[in-house]
Amino acid sequence: MKKLAVLAILFSLSFTGFSQSGTYGVRAGYTISNLDFKEGAASMIENKHRNSFYIGFYGDFRLSNAVSVVPELQFSPEGANDERLHLDLIQMPILFKFRLNERWRFGLGPEAAIKSHKTGDGIKNFHYSGIGGLEFKLNQMFFIDLRYSYGLTNIFDDNLATEAANTNIQFGVGYQF
Repeated sequence: MKKLAVLAILFSLSFTGFSQSGTYGVRAGYTISNLDFKEGAASMIENKHRNSFYIGFYGDFRLSNAVSVVPELQFSPEGANDERLHLDLIQMPILFKFRLNERWRFGLGPEAAIKSHKTGDGIKNFHYSGIGGLEFKLNQMFFIDLRYSYGLTNIFDDNLATEAANTNIQFGVGYQF
């Protein structure tokens, strides 16, 4: 619970700290997720990818003409297709986006996530990932993007002998207010 409170405080500070020069928006799309098990760990589990839809809200705050910081809050169903391995996550990616030209930007950054339900299932409630993506502006308000994230922490509880990282690809569209 303390980690969730710290995340909420950091997220609110990021919006208020940059509020003079920012824009806000919503993004949604299709997600393809899977678990990357360490060698031999997945022998008892059929590890098929999970497909679903995500939705999120973001703020885009310019640091310069070419660089901006983009904190987000999104809901994304991830994990593997097996019901025991579903990860319905509330995520907070913080991307540093770099403008390549008028229409293209790429972004890199960390992502923190917390499970939205299920307890006592052997899966940790808190996860960290690295994320990268590419964005194309269709016009002043709409864009499309492609992202890939890779888990930096083991999703399973420490007392289990299994180790895996969550991997995810997102295809999305966004609307900037």
